[in-house]
Amino acid sequence: MTPAAAAPALVRLAEWAAALTPDSIPVPVRDVAVGALVDTLGVAVAGSAMAQARLARAVISRTHAPGRASVFGWRASASAAGAALVNGAAAHALDFDDNCYAGVVHGSAVIVPTALALAEERGASGAGLLAAIVAGSEVEYAIGEALSVGPYERGWWTTGLYGAVGATAAAAHILQLSPDCFASALGLAIAGAGGAKSAFGTDGKALLAGRAAETGIVAALLAAEGATGPTDALEHKAGMARLIGAEGDGLSAFEMPGERWRLLAPGLDVKRIPICLSAHAAVDALRDLIAEHGVRPDDVLRIVADVPPIVAGNLGYERPATPTEARFSMPFALAATLLHGDVGLAELGEDIIADPRLRALMDRVAMVSGDEWRDPARRAAAPEGARVTAELTDGTRLQAARDIARGSAADPLTAGEIDAKFLGCAGHLLAADEAWDLLGRARAVETLSSAADLFSPITWETL
Repeated sequence: MTPAAAAPALVRLAEWAAALTPDSIPVPVRDVAVGALVDTLGVAVAGSAMAQARLARAVISRTHAPGRASVFGWRASASAAGAALVNGAAAHALDFDDNCYAGVVHGSAVIVPTALALAEERGASGAGLLAAIVAGSEVEYAIGEALSVGPYERGWWTTGLYGAVGATAAAAHILQLSPDCFASALGLAIAGAGGAKSAFGTDGKALLAGRAAETGIVAALLAAEGATGPTDALEHKAGMARLIGAEGDGLSAFEMPGERWRLLAPGLDVKRIPICLSAHAAVDALRDLIAEHGVRPDDVLRIVADVPPIVAGNLGYERPATPTEARFSMPFALAATLLHGDVGLAELGEDIIADPRLRALMDRVAMVSGDEWRDPARRAAAPEGARVTAELTDGTRLQAARDIARGSAADPLTAGEIDAKFLGCAGHLLAADEAWDLLGRARAVETLSSAADLFSPITWETL
């Protein structure tokens, strides 16, 4: 038999994930996974009212079979694959979902809807659901970390690229596939995975997250039926690592999940505000200036955000015209913060974006990437950091810097803050008592005999 150390990465990951049990997950890891479940549920429920989710619901009504999986914002239920597509798109539609720097991915928005849909359809327990979320997260983040940040910087959208792998691992865990079938499922997903950052600012970004969730379920179901896949799909001469230009030989020596838990390090960045994470540190820095110096909109002559190249690349809309574009705009993020004090869901309304006062403030915001960010060590310490300078009408020049944003793994939101975010999001669709009850069940997910009990008291209304 091939020694474990020489086996393809997918074989090693499949063996680990297939053997993962709820009892083998350390309490701190379970706590992070529960937080990811709560946070993703909240943003997905709110996101179900967005156009991307409505489009996906319209499509699965024609392309996917009925089933027992809940579709947020839809009275009908669907097959697990259909529900994962819609709920995955909803989870990412507001760009309010978490992020992980192991691969630079929105992991939970893909993994959680996948695990939820299949667990509900197959009658898995709440503890089994949580273990599947952990398995999917750790497999995806291990691969993303091993392949480095290079593919993302070159334009690959790693949420679509690696998300299908995390979704497949979560689905395969729910199905309790053997290690061989598990590895085949991962290979099937990787061989067909893809994603391009050209989707930013369009419906495609959220819909590709949903498609990655759908892919995970289909790949796992195919493997369960006996389909084989390329278990060397990462290292093969025509495999993912070479095709996407990944650097180094990280696949041969990466630490296996369990040796180090990626849910703890690098951990998850949970968003405080519903815009691209690349703008968060700059928003926090401006809020620091407002709090310390009482800066008001009429005081500001010019604001300059000096950011790493990756931030400048992600925030490509200088004068956004739609809420989707505004989520990827530094001028919008800083102008809205200056005018309204922060950026919330209310500030992303079309009427707010069209407000002449906001448009005038956006004209005073510039984004640059200066010499500070040429240093690789500096970029590594603050990959989406910002130095914000406010030039005031009286000649005063104020400056504040943030290496990391509030809500990042290094400066995390508390459980109470995550719960408050959940209630604020879920309240867009559910009555207050329903939102509180869903929050309670999600926080106690490991005690549920069936994952379907999360949603059984709720009658979703079609949006």
